[in-house]
Amino acid sequence: MTRNPIIRAFLGDEIVADSFAGGGGASLGIELALGRSPDIAVNHDDEAIAMHTANHPTTRHYTESVWKVDPVTACAGKRVALAWFSPTCTHFSKAKGSPLDKSSLKVRGLAWIAITWAQRVRPRVIACENVAEWQTWGPLDRSTNQPIKARAGQTFRAWVRKLEHLGYVVEWRELSAADYGAPTSRRRLFLIARCDGRPIRWPTPTHGPLAKPYRTAADCLDFGLPMSSIFERERPLVPATLARLAHGVRRFVLEAPVPYVLRDAAGRPFVPYLVHRSNGERVGQAPRIYDIRKPLGTIVAQGQKHALCVAYLAKHFSDRGTGGFAGGAAIDRPVGAITVRDHHALVVAFLTRYNGQSIGQPLDRPLSTIDTRDRFALVGVTLTIQGERYVIDDIAMRWLTSRELFKCQGFTNEYAIAVPGPSGKTLTETAQKRMCGNSVSPPIAAALIRAQFQEAA
Repeated sequence: MTRNPIIRAFLGDEIVADSFAGGGGASLGIELALGRSPDIAVNHDDEAIAMHTANHPTTRHYTESVWKVDPVTACAGKRVALAWFSPTCTHFSKAKGSPLDKSSLKVRGLAWIAITWAQRVRPRVIACENVAEWQTWGPLDRSTNQPIKARAGQTFRAWVRKLEHLGYVVEWRELSAADYGAPTSRRRLFLIARCDGRPIRWPTPTHGPLAKPYRTAADCLDFGLPMSSIFERERPLVPATLARLAHGVRRFVLEAPVPYVLRDAAGRPFVPYLVHRSNGERVGQAPRIYDIRKPLGTIVAQGQKHALCVAYLAKHFSDRGTGGFAGGAAIDRPVGAITVRDHHALVVAFLTRYNGQSIGQPLDRPLSTIDTRDRFALVGVTLTIQGERYVIDDIAMRWLTSRELFKCQGFTNEYAIAVPGPSGKTLTETAQKRMCGNSVSPPIAAALIRAQFQEAA
């Protein structure tokens, strides 16, 4: 990802705005595409503004509700080349248990702020990002505050028609961040509206089967960080997590044609993988895991759903409404849905070279029933890797760090996240991860913006 000074010069005195700016994912995409940070950034969260300010010091920041910032005053008479909007999506997302609650009702109409900007300052290009379910935005039943299924999508279509009546051409598509160079397969709906007579352009994917190889979760992880054995925990892991760990060991270590083997600083081989630590499986359903050779799932704003573990990435949120298998992703594929809650953990199964003597005791129960009382549940299970036989000696796990999550989301290594917050103290890991889960993936934002202004390049 490179910054484009040619486009920066082309924009001249026009300005760029990022509403719902958060910690700066879309703003970094703007900088990578246009060669400059946005001129205006709006967000009500003072911690988000603190991170944004640290990375975009030339931007004029408004720590306000988007409704309290007057576009005419903020733009001070200058033309707006681009306005980016990423309104809160939790009341539409499938990852949310109930589609609406009291807090959801307060933010359900936030997308209308884009209409206000279109009416008052008429940006040449308007870009919006949201979950795919945004297209189902419709009226509510006044007695239940629940969406009226028969009228799903009516409000979304009315919102689009409003832009069209204001002279905008509007198009939208679902795109995956992994296709544009991010190590996450986060899939979102992107909408572009233009009023300057130029065509809307959609970027060509740069990664995938017909392009460059996908960037992977393994690219973003620090395997040198300390690990803790799951058998030596003061508080035992819950059975559901143990079942997922065991299912991952079976699929990505014992049954994998070619396990993804790495070595620690001491030269000891291990197989890293990811597991999902969240909602449980349906009755009779196997622990849900993803092939680590595929992109990880969506990075959402509420609730991290994945843990990084030995040799597999396991996604564990119930796929409500579909009854389908949620799947998973391998360590050598893009990371999946990163969210603001801390449910990502790294698990590494250390392997001991099998020499014919350290056979261990026979298994007396299915692999999926490994628990902390049976220290050697996996000892005695042998596997052959490149002609050498091994037994599993230990399994360790740790949470992913904020820096790892930001890398998986597609942020640059230089992006500052451990910055002073409003109180002057460094933002906590929890706050940093919340910024990551709420963020737009920078590579796909950059690709979309670059496509709209590519006539300048």
